[in-house]
Amino acid sequence: MPKLPSPFPPPFLYFLLTLTPFLVISQPPAHQTQTILLTIKQQWGNPPQLSSWSTSSPPCSWPEITCTDGAVTGLNLTNYNITEPIPLSICDLKNLTLLDLSFNYFSGNFPIVLYNCSSLQYIDLSQNYFVGPIPSNINRLSSSLWYIDVGANNFSGDIPPAIGWLPELWFLKLYSNQFNGSFPAEIGNLSNLEYLSMPYNPLFTPAKIPPEFGKLKKLTYLWITFANLIGEIPANFSGLSSLEYLDLSYNDLEGPIPKALFQLKNLSVVYLYKNRLSGGIPTPIESLNLIEIDLSNNNLSGSISEDFGKLQQLELLHLFFNQFSGKIPASIGLLPALKNFRVFSNQLNGTLPPEMGLHSNLEAFEVCDNLFTGALPENLCFRQRLTGVVAFSNNLTGEVPKSLANCVTVRTIQLYDNNFSGEIPAGIYTLFNLLSLMISNNSFTGNLPSELGWNLSRLEISDNKFSGQIPSAVSSWVRLVVFMASNNQLSGEIPVGLTNQPQLTTLNLDGNSLTGNFPTTILSWENLNALNLSRNQLSGPIPAVIGTLPDLLYLDLSENQFSGQIPGELGQLRLTTLNLSSNQLSGQIPSAFDNLAYDTSFLNNPNLCATTPIPNVRFCSSKTRNSDDLSPKILALILVFAVLLFFFTALLTFFMVRDYRRKKLKRNLTAWKLTSFQRFNFTKANILAGLTMNNLIGSGGSGKIYRVAVNNSGNYVAVKKIWT
Repeated sequence: MPKLPSPFPPPFLYFLLTLTPFLVISQPPAHQTQTILLTIKQQWGNPPQLSSWSTSSPPCSWPEITCTDGAVTGLNLTNYNITEPIPLSICDLKNLTLLDLSFNYFSGNFPIVLYNCSSLQYIDLSQNYFVGPIPSNINRLSSSLWYIDVGANNFSGDIPPAIGWLPELWFLKLYSNQFNGSFPAEIGNLSNLEYLSMPYNPLFTPAKIPPEFGKLKKLTYLWITFANLIGEIPANFSGLSSLEYLDLSYNDLEGPIPKALFQLKNLSVVYLYKNRLSGGIPTPIESLNLIEIDLSNNNLSGSISEDFGKLQQLELLHLFFNQFSGKIPASIGLLPALKNFRVFSNQLNGTLPPEMGLHSNLEAFEVCDNLFTGALPENLCFRQRLTGVVAFSNNLTGEVPKSLANCVTVRTIQLYDNNFSGEIPAGIYTLFNLLSLMISNNSFTGNLPSELGWNLSRLEISDNKFSGQIPSAVSSWVRLVVFMASNNQLSGEIPVGLTNQPQLTTLNLDGNSLTGNFPTTILSWENLNALNLSRNQLSGPIPAVIGTLPDLLYLDLSENQFSGQIPGELGQLRLTTLNLSSNQLSGQIPSAFDNLAYDTSFLNNPNLCATTPIPNVRFCSSKTRNSDDLSPKILALILVFAVLLFFFTALLTFFMVRDYRRKKLKRNLTAWKLTSFQRFNFTKANILAGLTMNNLIGSGGSGKIYRVAVNNSGNYVAVKKIWT
């Protein structure tokens, strides 16, 4: 958030000091003052920035020295890279009232040597490396001290109560340190205090704002952001009658905003954001000098009062991330100074002020995530100052105001998730400063533009009714980083010019009616991370060139008519998401995807197969993998040869077996011995030829018995074959 500068910049302070009547104390002669300063220079290591300090010129002519009536009253050594400690001799300058040692490299503890500088009124030790606690006897500094700045150091511990015993103190700056204790209620005793700054001390022990602070009648500037404040804002802040600037942001304050806060007549800036305040905005609002109000990121509720319409100097109104409800008063649209209006993420409803932007130099208009209805105000960019229109997630209707097509200052237009209709005014697409156009989820119609503005990097038009072809001039959209056009009615082929997007990271064209082949040449997609072309009518092979995209992580080509094999080059990608389901792909899934990590990537492709068991994908053996490179004709010849070889082998085997049996039988016949006990009309050959299984008639303990025919007359004999 913008912060007001110090009411008195240092040069003006020095000017004030030179005009202030000082009591000039008896001082050493001029040559002795020169000696003191040259000694200080030497003790600081003779910084080159102090080269003008020499005996050749009087001290009052040196640029770092301020003199009053010939006496040294001011010493300004800011940003001189001094590393040595502050010497004791600095307080030998008896009339020294101003000492600025900021933006140097001083270290160690708080320089108590300054207790001896009895005339000091202004001390600036900020932006150094001091450590340790602020001394408990800090009130030993000059009783005339009215300005002390110890900000941006490494002081720790407590802020001592004694700091409240410096009666003339106007300015107290304790910001950006390592304080890990508490701050005292005694600060409320500084009746002359006008400026209190204690922000960015996150190590403070959680503490409430002391009610004693409400006694600071002259306080104009109170800044205690990010300082571990808890509890409620004291009700007696109504006593801060001079208060102009209040910043208590980034704390843990709770409870209501004090009722009298917005009745302080001089109040101009109120920052209470990032707390846990609750209740409504107190009324009546009588702080008519208010310039900036930021109450965002709280738990505030209720309505926005009509009293805001009285704040003719109001430039900034931030009420976002609360629970406000009701309508925005139309009078807010009439405020002549309003520049920043942010009320997003509430429960506001009704129509937006119709004259918003017509009477002021409106720069930011953010009303998203509410319940607004009706049209977008027509004159938001009337003064040509508008940088952003953020109105997404409402119930707004009608067309986009034609005046936005001439808004040369606008950088972002975010109208998604509404009920807008009609065509986008053509001039919006080509606005030179426009960085993002986000209009998804409405009912916009029309064709895609042939030309985009030079700086447009984000175009989101999904879930509308855009139709027609992607223009061939899309190759000129070279600054585009994100292009989302899902769920429209786009048709025709994807032009090769669409691949000429060197900065494109996201391309979503899913849910359209695109046809034809995907371009086989990709001109410039070296930064593409996500490509979604699903739910179209694209056909032909998947180009292998997709596998050369170095940064592609998300690829969805599902629900199209792609055919042929999956290019093995896709396996070179480092994909986190792959979906090729519901196409007409065939062949073997590339080995890089042949695992369960991609179990849903290839569904509804009947001609695909995998060697790893993947649910709903056909299994194919390793032989199938080896035959992928053979033509069908060669496979048929191999099959015929295999069948002929089988039959030849079987026939050869048959003849070899038959021949073997014949030779065996002949060997058996020659081995038999026949013993005859009487004379018969048959030979040994007649008997042996009949010893076959067909003639077996019995079997005994010593052998088998056969019935053998011995002649053609039907005579038989029984032959017993004795076991050997």
